[in-house]
Amino acid sequence: MPAVRIRRRRAVALASAAVLAGLAVPTLTPATAGASAPAPEAPAAQAHAAVVADYYERAEGKTGDDLRDALNTIVSDQTKLSYSAVWDALKDTDEDPANSGNVVLLYSGVSRSKSLNGGDTGDWNREHVWAKSHGDFGTSTGPGTDIHHLRPADVQVNSVRGNKDFDNGGSAVANGGGSLTDSDSFEPRDAVKGDVARMIFYMAVRYEGTDGWPDLEPNGSVNNGSAPYIGKLDVLKAWNEQDPPDAFEQRRNDVIHESYQHNRNPFIDHPEWVEAIW
Repeated sequence: MPAVRIRRRRAVALASAAVLAGLAVPTLTPATAGASAPAPEAPAAQAHAAVVADYYERAEGKTGDDLRDALNTIVSDQTKLSYSAVWDALKDTDEDPANSGNVVLLYSGVSRSKSLNGGDTGDWNREHVWAKSHGDFGTSTGPGTDIHHLRPADVQVNSVRGNKDFDNGGSAVANGGGSLTDSDSFEPRDAVKGDVARMIFYMAVRYEGTDGWPDLEPNGSVNNGSAPYIGKLDVLKAWNEQDPPDAFEQRRNDVIHESYQHNRNPFIDHPEWVEAIW
């Protein structure tokens, strides 16, 4: 393993520990009457920002195809998981912050016991946000097991989504938390629209057809079938703007980087890079 990666992993671990420690420290305000100065950035936040900046050093100042190529090089340096290992990884990455015994399901927003993973009604399973039939990569180690786009989902809601492309509109999905669907598309609930978009954009820059896997790409269509495309691009871009990364999504990115794949989703750290590339 390259020494650079070891240093980065240790830096992420230290930053994460510092974040947890920093939660107990009260915010200090100026003691002088009438003083108005912004509180200094917490050391933990500064350390985390430094780790993230170091990770993207080769992408700094780039745009368009140059940025995309740089990001592909950066995020392709990853540890790969087996499909069976995905179960335990998701129990960690998608843990309910209010109940450590549960995971939060992507499309419905329901908090469900970690032990209820499986394929029966009432269980949660491993949803491929980039539908695995779009490029026909299945569950093989690689895009089929990349947890940057694998999320816990209710079995029945996941079945409704199937391999549909993403678009606005449709009828309410039963127990779908506000998700909608029609014959050829699926619209997730508002709180995770940006999450879905950024997972799609990650897959597009990570899998460029250069390592034996299909060249994945968002496009402007639905009904993409087994072609390595998912739409609609303009809708996904809008969702990225409407629903910026939240604490849950950011923590998930950190956990994947630190403990599992040791790579990051660039569009969680830099959502503005979506517009810079597409």
